[in-house]
Amino acid sequence: MTYLKGYVDHIRFRNEDNGYTVLSLDVDGDEETVVGLFPFLNEGEYISMEGDYVDHPVHGPQFQMRTYEIVAPDDIDSMERYLGSGAIKGIGPALAKRITKKFKMDTFRVIEEEPERLAEVKGISEKKARAIAVEFSEKQEMRQAMMFLSGYGINNNLAVKIYKEYGDHLYTIIQENPYKMTDDIAGVGFKIADEIAKKVGIGSNSDYRIISGIFYTLMRALNEGHVFLPKHILCRNAAHILGVTPEDIEEHLLEMMIDRKIVIEEDKETRVYAASQYHMEVNTARMLLDLNIHYDISVSEVETMIAMIEENEQITFAEKQKEAIHAVAEDSIVILTGGPGTGKTTTINGMIQYFEHEGLDIRLAAPTGRAAKRMTEATGYQAMTIHRLLEINGEADKERDLRKGATMFERNAGNPLETDVIIIDEMSMVDLYLMNALLQAMVPGTRLVIVGDSNQLPSIGAGNVLKDMIASEQFKVVELNQIFRQEEGSHIVRNAHLIHQGRPVELDNKSRDFFFLQRNNIQDVLGVLVYLVRDKLPGYVHAKPYDIQVLTPMRKGELGVERLNQVMQQYLNPPSDEKKEKEVAFGLFREGDKVMQIKNNYQLEWEMRNSKGFTVDKGVGVFNGDMGIITEINDYTEKITVLFDETKEVQYAYANLDELELAYAVTIHKSQGSEYPAVVMPILSGPRVLFHRNLLYTGVTRARNCLTIVGDRNMLFSMIQNVNEQRRYTTLAYRLNQIANESNEDGMDEFGL
Repeated sequence: MTYLKGYVDHIRFRNEDNGYTVLSLDVDGDEETVVGLFPFLNEGEYISMEGDYVDHPVHGPQFQMRTYEIVAPDDIDSMERYLGSGAIKGIGPALAKRITKKFKMDTFRVIEEEPERLAEVKGISEKKARAIAVEFSEKQEMRQAMMFLSGYGINNNLAVKIYKEYGDHLYTIIQENPYKMTDDIAGVGFKIADEIAKKVGIGSNSDYRIISGIFYTLMRALNEGHVFLPKHILCRNAAHILGVTPEDIEEHLLEMMIDRKIVIEEDKETRVYAASQYHMEVNTARMLLDLNIHYDISVSEVETMIAMIEENEQITFAEKQKEAIHAVAEDSIVILTGGPGTGKTTTINGMIQYFEHEGLDIRLAAPTGRAAKRMTEATGYQAMTIHRLLEINGEADKERDLRKGATMFERNAGNPLETDVIIIDEMSMVDLYLMNALLQAMVPGTRLVIVGDSNQLPSIGAGNVLKDMIASEQFKVVELNQIFRQEEGSHIVRNAHLIHQGRPVELDNKSRDFFFLQRNNIQDVLGVLVYLVRDKLPGYVHAKPYDIQVLTPMRKGELGVERLNQVMQQYLNPPSDEKKEKEVAFGLFREGDKVMQIKNNYQLEWEMRNSKGFTVDKGVGVFNGDMGIITEINDYTEKITVLFDETKEVQYAYANLDELELAYAVTIHKSQGSEYPAVVMPILSGPRVLFHRNLLYTGVTRARNCLTIVGDRNMLFSMIQNVNEQRRYTTLAYRLNQIANESNEDGMDEFGL
C-alpha cells in the first residue's frame, strides 16, 4: 500500500453518475495520474490517499486510489491553488494570490468568520466579499450533504438533485419522511426511499410508508399497461409489496383521495386511479371529442377526386379504400385499421393525394424511428417519430410528468403544431401518455388520421388507445378486409389472417416465405436458430445476419431472450483480439454487438454525421425498442458508442449501460412497430399466459419476406386457440361515451328537450 498527498491540479474525466474520476495530482511539483471514485472532489483541493500503482495497458502508470480524505491545506501555496482553481466563483489565480498574501495562514478563517475583511484586498468590493463567502460556505455545506447522502447509498447525481431541492432541510426530510422525495424528485422511487427509511429506523407501518407504497403500486401497474386498478387488486398488491394487511391499505385510501393523490370511482367495480392518470384519460377523451368534427361535403366531388387519383397512379381502389378517402373528407378524425396485406399503405397514399389537392399541409408520424422510416419509404413523404414531431424538451422526464400529469414537449396547447392534417401509423403502439401529448399540441380543425392493426399487441406504455377508440363507436372507423398480398402469393399474410381467425395455419413448407421446422428439444432448436440466422437466411432474403431477427415470447428460460442472446452473440459476434469488451450484469457487450434501448431516455443526445464525419443533425431522445450496433467501447472515457438506424450516433456512459441489452433476440412485444426481412421464432413450450393468439399474430406480422417457426406444432396450434390475453385496466372507451352523452344531454337541455 502506498500513501500519496497533494492538490488536485485538474480533473481529466469524471463519470457524474458513479463518481469515477481520472485526475492529475500535484505532489511536490511532480504530476501523478490518479484514478478512483471521487464523487465530491473539486480542482484545487488538497487530498491524502492510499492505494497502489498500476500499469494501464493503454494509458501507462496510474495511481489507483482505495481510500482518500480531503484535508485542510497546510501551507499558503495550497490555499492559493485551491482558491485560484475556479472552485470558488469570482476568484481567479491573480486574486487568490493577493488574498493569501494579505491573510496568509489565516485565509480560510477570514473567509468563513470575517468575510467583510476580504474588501481590504485590492479588487474586492464589499458585495464581492459577501458573494465569495457565500460561495465558499455553500461548497462546504454541499460537500457535507453529499457525504451524508452517500452514507445511504445515494449516488452523486441524485445527491445533487436532493441538495438542490431541499438545501439544509434535507437532513430533516431524510430522517423523518424520506418518502417525500418520491413526490418531489425525479429518480427517487419508492424502493430508494424505503431503503433509506429502513436505515433511518422508520417502521414498516408508518403512514408515510403506506401512502407512498400505495402510490408506488399504482405506478407499477402503469408500467404494466394499466390506467387504474380495481380496489381489491390494489389493496392486495400493495399489501404484498409493503408486508402489511389489505385492511392497512384500505384505511389510507380516503386520506389519499382527500389529498387529491388518487381518484376513486364507484361503478360495477371500485376503480382507483393515480390522480394524474385519471385526469390524463379524461382530458384525452375530451380533446378527442372536441377535435371530432363532421363536414358537409359533396360526395360527387370526392368521387371525382378518387377517379383522378386512380388514373394518375394507374390503380383501382377497392370499395373499402374508397370509403376511407370519403371518410377523411367528411370527418376530422378517422381510424383506418386492417391486418397485413390489406392495402393500408395504398389507402394512406390516396388520402395524402386528396389532402394535397385540397391544399392542406400534412405531417406524417409513427411511434418509433423504424416505423417512421418504413412510412417514409412506403409513401415517399417524410415521416418522423411522434416524439420528434412534438419536439422533446431537453429537460424532459417522463416519470416526473406521469406523476404530475405534465408533458415533456415543446409543442403543446401554448405552442401547437402548425399543420392541417396529421397521419399517425402503427397506432396500436401509442400509449395514453403520448396520445394525450399529441392532442394537446393540436387545435380544433386539425384533421387526425390514425392507422393501425387493432389485433396487434397493445402499447408497451399504459392504455389501450386504438382499441378503446374503436370500441367507443364515437369515431369513423374503416376496416380494410380485402387481402391483396395474399393474391400475390404471400403465405405470411395468409397465415396471419388464419391465426387471427383462430384457424390452423398451413405447415407443409410449400411456401416461399412461411416455413415450419419441427424440433422437439431445446438444443436442436438452438442449433437450427444459429444455422438459419448465420448461414441460411442471409442469402435467401439478401440481407445481413444482423437484419434477421429472432423473436421469442419469453424473457426467461432456455429459449427466452436472455439465454438466446448469449448463444447468438457467441456465434454471430465471437470474441476477437480486435474487439473490445465491457462486462455488464448479464454478461458482456462486445464491439459489433446488436443492442436495443430498453427504456425511454428523453435526455440522451444523438448526432448524425456525414461521410466526412461532420455533424449534420443532432437531437435528444432514444426510445424503448430502438436498435443499433456497438461501434466503440472506450475504457478511458468509460463510454460505449452505439449507431442506431445506421445514422444516429449515441454515447452511453458505463453507468447507464442498464438501458441497453443485446438484441439478437427480442421479445415479440418489443418488436412492435418493426418489420424485418426475415424473422425466426422458437415455439417449443412455455406458460399459457404468454403463449396466446395475439402474441403469435404480432410476431408473424413482423416478417416482411420470410418467417420460420422452429419447435413444436402442437404448441403452435395451442397458441392459435388460446385467446386468454391479460386484461388491461383502462376506461378511455367508457370516458368517451360518458362525455359524449353529457354533451348531448346539455344540447337537448339548451333547446328545452
